[in-house]
Amino acid sequence: MSNILLVDDDIELSSMVAEYLGQEGFAVQAVHDGEAGVMHALSGNFDLVVLDVMMPRLNGVEALGKIRRESRIPVIMLTAKGDDLDRILGLEYGADDYVPKPCTPRELVARIRAILRRSQPVEPKSDIPEHVQVGPLSLWPEKRLAEWKGVALSLTSTEFNLLETLARNAGKVVSKAGLSEQALGRPLARFDRSVDVHVSSIRQKLGKRPDGLLWIETVRGMGYQFIRD
Repeated sequence: MSNILLVDDDIELSSMVAEYLGQEGFAVQAVHDGEAGVMHALSGNFDLVVLDVMMPRLNGVEALGKIRRESRIPVIMLTAKGDDLDRILGLEYGADDYVPKPCTPRELVARIRAILRRSQPVEPKSDIPEHVQVGPLSLWPEKRLAEWKGVALSLTSTEFNLLETLARNAGKVVSKAGLSEQALGRPLARFDRSVDVHVSSIRQKLGKRPDGLLWIETVRGMGYQFIRD
């Protein structure tokens, strides 16, 4: 049973969502302000955080920033419907995904399961290499570990999934739709910039190539490719 932390100042809504998640097999604890959310998220007792943006004392984006300074725990942001700024800020601060409010509990459950499924270490399959090496990048997918030029690389679960997909296809273009399916576990929605924001974050962590170009190249109208060294 996965332990879910729900951080939302709407007590009635939180109770309804927690009840639904409980029926779906999750153990849920709800808190109702950002400061309490940070404290509980960093306790080590939870597998994933569902974090509302609009809250008193400490809003969701600020809370996420504090969480990310100390933890890679998966975080799904709840954002106002149509508020692109909150979504992009959340992703830039390290959220793994977002769900616009109001949302159906079924959609939230699907997002939670997708993120958890892709953030857990897995047993290596015999037909898939356990170690991925592309230039300065080393990945151990079964352990969810990454190194860049021999130094540990700090990635969110979604960033790891994106980088793994690009690395396994190094030298080839991977569409944004394919990256969304494989890294976020959902189809790419129209006007959805999640993949772009995550790729931008990964680029910052990798820096530039010796020739001054980016390691992850944008192929206009097609997608992204990791450049082979």
